[in-house]
Amino acid sequence: MPHIITKIQRAAAADVAALSKFGSATIHEAQGRLGAISSKIKPIDRAMSLCGPAFTVQSSPRDNIMLQLAIHFAKAGDVIVVSAGEFAEAGSFGGVLGSACVAKGIAGVVTDAGVRDTAELIALGLPVFSLGISIRGTVKETLGQINKEIVLGGEIVRPGDVIRGDADGLVMVRREDAAEVAVKSAARDEAELGYIAAYKSGRTVIDVCNLEAVLKSKGLTTDL
Repeated sequence: MPHIITKIQRAAAADVAALSKFGSATIHEAQGRLGAISSKIKPIDRAMSLCGPAFTVQSSPRDNIMLQLAIHFAKAGDVIVVSAGEFAEAGSFGGVLGSACVAKGIAGVVTDAGVRDTAELIALGLPVFSLGISIRGTVKETLGQINKEIVLGGEIVRPGDVIRGDADGLVMVRREDAAEVAVKSAARDEAELGYIAAYKSGRTVIDVCNLEAVLKSKGLTTDL
């Protein structure tokens, strides 16, 4: 079994573009409240946003050799997704590697390890989501896997699945479901605009959300 797999099936570019129009929370709700990656993995800047097919990396804690190899083999538009043992006290990614990603057109980096040089990464404009920030250095010793299934933040992520990240968090969409989830996300967005319009017109939350029957069945009482 090779350590590095380069030929993967990615979600269609049109489906990735369609999903990129919606927030992570909308996508999570639209696909049946699935795919939410642990909220412990956060953007290093709230303005950061990413969407692209996952280029997955299985790495060892405090070791970034496989991450470096992933940068070499990934394609423009990919999101490098690293499972490294949920160890935040290691700066496995920083400004130098960030510059290499930008030069290749990589869409972003997601890791359950730590990162450093965050001011430089923000200036580069590369979206980076990490478990933490740490100045501690790493080694380049232990081989892992590239483009195999990994577990990241409680979710199984396969190569080519879509990763969408924004200020609210990260969500994963199976590559074969991407088109359908984009349609459902658009419908949810439209429905929510309808709710907002209803509130602005003077309707109440109980009315708009059809809560009266639910509250009655639970025996809710008020002093009105």
